[in-house]
Amino acid sequence: MTSEPPIQVENVSLEYRVPRHRAGSLKETAVRIARRGIAYDLLRAVDDVSFEVQAGEVLGIVGPNGAGKSTLMKIMARVLPPTAGRVRVRGRVSPMIELGAGFNPEQTARENIVLYGTLLGRDAKEMRQRCGQIVEWAGLVDYLDVPVRAFSSGMVARLAFSVAVDIRPDVLLVDEILSVGDEAFQRKSNERMRQLIQGGAAVVLVTHQTSQVVAHADRAIWLDRGRIQKMGDPEEVVDAYSGAVVDG
Repeated sequence: MTSEPPIQVENVSLEYRVPRHRAGSLKETAVRIARRGIAYDLLRAVDDVSFEVQAGEVLGIVGPNGAGKSTLMKIMARVLPPTAGRVRVRGRVSPMIELGAGFNPEQTARENIVLYGTLLGRDAKEMRQRCGQIVEWAGLVDYLDVPVRAFSSGMVARLAFSVAVDIRPDVLLVDEILSVGDEAFQRKSNERMRQLIQGGAAVVLVTHQTSQVVAHADRAIWLDRGRIQKMGDPEEVVDAYSGAVVDG
């Protein structure tokens, strides 16, 4: 009997309501609502998207800014609910989306490790016990009890990445973070990702660096205006997308 894939996306769409007329002030908005109400246009950020990702498979997603890539990732991470369709994500999930967005800058690295870990669904007691190993892996041992507001953006990203990969997830969602930290840390993080993939994690990789998709992905999707334009062999998908960018 074949086990079910860790990621199943079935006819998923997500729509935003965008006000047709932009008011210049809160008072103007209130007057407009009182007189006529507000008219909206529907913006479909993701439009009837379907795919599956098997255990140990890497799916790369490419497309221009505004194509719906990050929105789709947030749907899979359960940050955004789809307007239509269904998403099934099975097992432990490590979402690497907007690394460090859940950090409190006034709290220390130690406190943020526990906070960020619990946001990822992990046990707070376990996270407190793992603090030393996490900052050691991130190369931030001397900063464990320093407020995060004193960190550079690169240090914040390294800390968040180290928390996210501290467990062996079943699903890894990676949005534009393959260049975290300096060259040495990039090699270290890429090696960690390779270990997670070989360990059976299902990976979705979103990046503007199409060479990364060709190098790492087993399959690829070209997304544009929320719709899948092409899906299949990474090199073929990247060539089709690159050709469309040049022709456009």
